[in-house]
Amino acid sequence: MTEVFIYDHVRTPRGRGRKDGALHEVPTPRLAAKVLEALRDRNGLDTSTVDDIIMGCVDPVFEAGAVIPKAAAFEAGYSNKAPGMQISRFCASGLDAVNFAAGKIAQGADDIVIAGGVESMSRVGMGMSGGAWYMDPSVNFPGYFMPQGVSADLIATKYGFSRDDVDAYAVESQKRAGHSWDNGYFDRSVVPVKDQNGIVILAKDEHMRPTTTMQNLASLNASFQMPGEMGGFEAVGIQAHPEIERINYVHHAGNSSGIVDGAAGVLLGSRAGGESMGLKPRARIKAFANIGSDPALMLTGPVDVTEKLLKRSGMSLADIDLFELNEAFAAVVLRYMQAFDIPHDKINVNGGAIAMGHPLGATGAMILGTVLDELERRDLKTALVTLCIGAGMGTATIIERV
Repeated sequence: MTEVFIYDHVRTPRGRGRKDGALHEVPTPRLAAKVLEALRDRNGLDTSTVDDIIMGCVDPVFEAGAVIPKAAAFEAGYSNKAPGMQISRFCASGLDAVNFAAGKIAQGADDIVIAGGVESMSRVGMGMSGGAWYMDPSVNFPGYFMPQGVSADLIATKYGFSRDDVDAYAVESQKRAGHSWDNGYFDRSVVPVKDQNGIVILAKDEHMRPTTTMQNLASLNASFQMPGEMGGFEAVGIQAHPEIERINYVHHAGNSSGIVDGAAGVLLGSRAGGESMGLKPRARIKAFANIGSDPALMLTGPVDVTEKLLKRSGMSLADIDLFELNEAFAAVVLRYMQAFDIPHDKINVNGGAIAMGHPLGATGAMILGTVLDELERRDLKTALVTLCIGAGMGTATIIERV
């Protein structure tokens, strides 16, 4: 199989996913086009040689529909020869776009692919694309459908994480994100979003609150107690896990991922493809995997897929220098650390989605880029990137510096 290399990556800042957020005025195709423009301009890319543009988008409807990567390519002024494709595996869509691209390159179908994702959550709201998982009893009954926040609280209850545990994790995420921005760790890879007049709209993640304290978070009410108790979803969780007598509701807006707008892109290619354009590889895609997991717990897929990926790649936890796990909810990361006995100084070392936000279709590509930059900064070798996924799934990728 052909080796697959990462040549570059960029992302936009994350804007608050509300009508008063800085990126609300930017249409989804324009937001995605921003990363395409940056990858072209930074690398002197001849866009007629781009074999594909693959982007994750969890709600590809309205302005985000109709193959958003191709629309973004038109917006960015790419050659008409560059095709596009959008994919969705819920929150892992951006990472799966990278993996899909890697598979095409590995089998020799493509030489240069841009992969990533986009989600403008202030303009196309979460869940706008609908679906049987939410709405069809013949699907959501056997799938133990419930809001993800209730599943996160089920995880916290089952594995013994208290309100103080999840709040303390959230405070640390905010501190790490603030420290990383203050020290310029994101400067190389974050491209400011400008308006049509060239004026910067947003240059820094807008959702962060680095001064957050345990006292601040203690004032917030649990977000998912009402749907759990009044909506009947607690009963669904207990039906799936009868060892639980009642759910302890510990998650709220301050220890859950933020709703934001954002886009990311990763430039991948074969060795020959990179050499043809004078590009120097930064890392290789070493292995990747997907898995289905417990649909009621829903968000424990990263544990299952990490076990699968390490086994298939012949690697062990000791081979991984850094871990990056999307902070969908604090309990998701705490359970992952607990399951593998991973010290906190090896995972999400620059903070995560609790602090900076989770633009659904883009996050997977964002955190892959974040951990690659950190490997280079620390002169380390290998990282594992993973995300939990709605309906009970997991996706993971191992990258290795070259």
